[in-house]
Amino acid sequence: MAKTIRIGTRDSELALWQAHTVQNQLESLGYKTELISVKSTGDLILDKPLYELGITGIFTKTLDVAMINGDVDIAVHSMKDVPTQLPKGIVQGAVLPRAATEDIFVFKGDKNTTDFSDSVTIATGSLRRKAQWLNKYPKHQVVDLRGNVNTRLQKVADNDWAGAVFAKAGLERINLKPENHEVLDWMIPAPAQGAMVIAVMDNDAFCKEACAKLNDADAALTTKVEREFLRKLEGGCTAPIGAIAKIEDDHIHFHGALFSLDGTQKLEIKENIPVSECQDFGALCALKILEEGGRELMEAIKKEL
Repeated sequence: MAKTIRIGTRDSELALWQAHTVQNQLESLGYKTELISVKSTGDLILDKPLYELGITGIFTKTLDVAMINGDVDIAVHSMKDVPTQLPKGIVQGAVLPRAATEDIFVFKGDKNTTDFSDSVTIATGSLRRKAQWLNKYPKHQVVDLRGNVNTRLQKVADNDWAGAVFAKAGLERINLKPENHEVLDWMIPAPAQGAMVIAVMDNDAFCKEACAKLNDADAALTTKVEREFLRKLEGGCTAPIGAIAKIEDDHIHFHGALFSLDGTQKLEIKENIPVSECQDFGALCALKILEEGGRELMEAIKKEL
């Protein structure tokens, strides 16, 4: 094991936590590693909503380039940030065991005194979270919130919003989950939320073999189904799409939805299928949504964006 595996990562606290987790696991298997951190475009441009930047893979592209240029060997990502179509020459090396998949609402004030029946303002930079929030609370105002986890928590403290929506896994990983939060069990998470993925060059047999040892089969399967659903629906366009797949009793239970940007329309699907028959399951669920009005809704979303 002479080769040192150079691990590429963004330089936010959460990204570094994820990269260190992979580093520790590889080193416990006897591999030599080195961490190399970079700033992504998504971390640098914080004054525009993500969808306005118009770059799929805005958090992953810098690391893709570093891998293709040979500056790093593997890259660690939050899987929900990774485009469903990987760049030519880059493959999925491993999906690590999955953390919490839910979204949570972090309250600015006391959660027991926050009245959601009033017209309140909440913050999120996610089209998916915004659409689902407005679907449930049509009278509320939703403002854009960008930046890494630490930056966003600080913005909640600095503004007079009721609070903001975060991924539970991200806050838990770096011990920043506040007491005054609530799990949004009604909100369908982003495809692959709570999962970490390692990207590797397809022609790098050494790193592919090393990463494969960290792969969690269940996490790889559920995220594959969710990302198939996303890819079939999106066709490369950003849209408010939620998807979650779970394995229970040798069956995959899937729940997915597509929303209009203002949350007034919701196209939803719930299906389950034996694990042994799950080939193209996510894509088939997406086809049903497309056939039941999803095509027209996706066209409308593209025009609005």
